[in-house]
Amino acid sequence: MKTNGGYRLLFTTLPTNDLGLLVRSVPIALELGKKGHEILFSSPGRAPSKLLNDVGFTNIKPIHPLYEMSSEALRPRGFLRLLRSKKLMERHGGRWRFLARLLRAIPLRFAPAVPEIWSMDHLAAIAGLMNANFVHANCDAYMKLVKDAAPDAIVDFWNPFACVAARKLGLPLVTVNQADAHPESRGFIWWKEPSAAPPTTVPAMNKVLRKFRLGEIRKLEDLSIGDLTLIVGSPETDPLPESADVTYVGPILWQKEGEQTPAWFDQLPTDKPVVWLYPGNPRYSARGSIWDSEVIIEASIEALKDQNLAVVLSMGYQLIPDKYLPLPKNFFHTEYVPGLIMAQRCDLMIHHGGYGSCQTGLFTATPAVIIPTFSERESNARRVADAGAGELLIPTLSKHGRKSVEPMALLQLVLRVLHDSSYMENAIRCGEYLKRAGNVESTASLIENFLRGRLAG
Repeated sequence: MKTNGGYRLLFTTLPTNDLGLLVRSVPIALELGKKGHEILFSSPGRAPSKLLNDVGFTNIKPIHPLYEMSSEALRPRGFLRLLRSKKLMERHGGRWRFLARLLRAIPLRFAPAVPEIWSMDHLAAIAGLMNANFVHANCDAYMKLVKDAAPDAIVDFWNPFACVAARKLGLPLVTVNQADAHPESRGFIWWKEPSAAPPTTVPAMNKVLRKFRLGEIRKLEDLSIGDLTLIVGSPETDPLPESADVTYVGPILWQKEGEQTPAWFDQLPTDKPVVWLYPGNPRYSARGSIWDSEVIIEASIEALKDQNLAVVLSMGYQLIPDKYLPLPKNFFHTEYVPGLIMAQRCDLMIHHGGYGSCQTGLFTATPAVIIPTFSERESNARRVADAGAGELLIPTLSKHGRKSVEPMALLQLVLRVLHDSSYMENAIRCGEYLKRAGNVESTASLIENFLRGRLAG
């Protein structure tokens, strides 16, 4: 339903507890808001929720016990506190109904959490989507959320459950994704072939799709094809086959409108290089996981603590593990820093290989040393390194699953990139490719024009 001449749009993201997809989705949402459209979000993680609250967007969490299971709730005491919450239990129809729904939905089958993750489908298999009951519960939760929100269309960023809900409810679907998540791409590991077929979620997903009387898929990535399919980046930086029916939209990056340079920038030295260290989420769960980025903090502190460098460590609303405190004297810590401002101020970025971080470096012509923490991030890092705009250092993995990076190897790469101007020159070249492909304003216009054509009358 149009509101004051605009449309009511629901933005959905993969429900992870980091800011990667928010940096991509928020600027498009803000631009569409300027055009008179009403924007709602569903991005239930703690860090995304904080950022969306700061920006002023309504953020809707799916109503299902699965979405109450924070890392604290996975501990016995935390779970008991959860069950004792009268308000929460009323929200779910009582304690016994909460428990029954939770037990039916808990995934029991997982693909092994291996270092090499070949595709979005493989990643989803590790996350539990090989279980039809888990998939069904999530799709049901998003269908209810969408029905209650009553949007005119869904704009999705990597959430397969929201894409299923859009199809089942007959809503226009716009998808905004990376090239590596498109079904015609070679996935996250495009530089070699797998020795065996990776685990897949397709049988479980097709079982659910049949229940919903929807068409089956060949691979999970088929769900990322929208009525309008947008790909961030450019053909040069994020290649796809010519047969892929997509529109490239350039770099989608964000910081708050009118964002001021932080006052503490005045404390940064002008007589030595400034390094911006952004590790992402140190630990995605209490037990740890293959996605964790704590190794970046550990290696960077050891490598850079005695160097003639100023290191700005920002955590994207995540907490620094206590064992790294106090930080070395040449480290500056902040909970959050505006990405574009910080990238323009620093001489080098060290980060985890998140797509937004890679794009930020190219857009601002800031070279990088990238420590990718799993295969999707390694894909991004390899593209930056292949373009000559940075270097990558892949962590080694012990037989017990612990990641490590040799501090001296990291220091050598940092010094090499700082002192070789070709890295910055190549970043400038890649940035020009991105800027020619589009921007936030043109992306919002693409979406608006599509909706006008699809929803006219």
